[in-house]
Amino acid sequence: MSSIFTSKHILLGITGSIAAYKAAELASRLTQEGAQVDVILTPAAERFVAPLTFQSVTGRKAFTEAELWGGEAHVLHVGLGHSADLLVIAPCTANTIARLAHGIADDLLTITALAARCPIIIAPAMDVGMYTHPATQENIRLLNERGLHFAGPGEGRMASGLTGKGRMLEPAELLGHMRLILGKNGKLAGRKVVVTAGGTQEPIDPVRVITNRSSGKQGYALAQAALDAGAQVTLITAPTALSAPVGARLIEVRTAAEMLEAVLAESAGVDALLMAAAVADFRPKKAAENKLKKQDGILQIELEAAPDILETVAGQKSRKNRPCLVVGFAAESRDLVKNASAKLSSKKLDMIVANDITAPDSGFAVNTNRVTLLFKDAKVESLPLMSKAEVAEVILERVAGMLPKA
Repeated sequence: MSSIFTSKHILLGITGSIAAYKAAELASRLTQEGAQVDVILTPAAERFVAPLTFQSVTGRKAFTEAELWGGEAHVLHVGLGHSADLLVIAPCTANTIARLAHGIADDLLTITALAARCPIIIAPAMDVGMYTHPATQENIRLLNERGLHFAGPGEGRMASGLTGKGRMLEPAELLGHMRLILGKNGKLAGRKVVVTAGGTQEPIDPVRVITNRSSGKQGYALAQAALDAGAQVTLITAPTALSAPVGARLIEVRTAAEMLEAVLAESAGVDALLMAAAVADFRPKKAAENKLKKQDGILQIELEAAPDILETVAGQKSRKNRPCLVVGFAAESRDLVKNASAKLSSKKLDMIVANDITAPDSGFAVNTNRVTLLFKDAKVESLPLMSKAEVAEVILERVAGMLPKA
């Protein structure tokens, strides 16, 4: 669970599209994240999904056109629009986009949108011809000019059988767009943060590599936490099975040498570099050009030291070539604090995050972590078992506190 949604009042507007079924998952996930979710369905939306569906997943009343003419009608839309932290219309049809663009307020959702004093996100959902039509594109341009935010649409197969741009984004991606809006004025607003993640891969031959067990989960959680705090984030990642957080600038690498090149290029002068990647200490001295065959006998692989990224960053002579803060990570199997402290000193770090990889509930692959934070002023802070998202939030909280005033 991320704290960015906790106690936030989210209005979820649903219009008449077959993609309305996705909105039920979105409402459910927002509620699980701690948000207070109020749903408004248009009459057309009720033909696809029932209000009871949303009442069941949010635990709150789902508002329909019937409420527009009820006893609260003259204040309901104002109360909803003024109390919300965010209004999301997902799915949003071409018809609703047109009405919003021209100020037509003839149902509870469009009246509430006009009354709203919060940011508005629109997730379009329509057939490709409708989306690309000049009228729809002009309406989107008008709404963009007025400061409304568009999330999508995505590309894929439509209900009509056609393929193209017009699909509503999946709930997980929409959550990312919502986080960007909610976090834009956070503690790291205006700051630039570079995060590395994943385990590098050093080639033995065109098929095989030397790598490690890093899943990249902690690094990706750090990138998301930095975005939640309002930072501009560059994520330099070795191969993982994860989806990059919405809003992060993604740079994909494989080897330690490629990661070094990317880090030096991207971290110069930034506010913070968080080196969460598990970078290889060793690599084959020479990679074979062709796949090695077992009938050729047992291999003897000569290794050499891989580039030390933190050491190289620390050795940058010009301050403009160094990040303001550098945070390292130490995955240890013994002498946790001793080894992490030595790395903190030798790499000239501002902070190091150490975790014991022998513990079954922390470290590689799992969704939880138990870490110890060591600071250059000799302060040591041990955190209890937490989700990796929660660990990331604590780390970014400490980073924000150490940065000089902007």
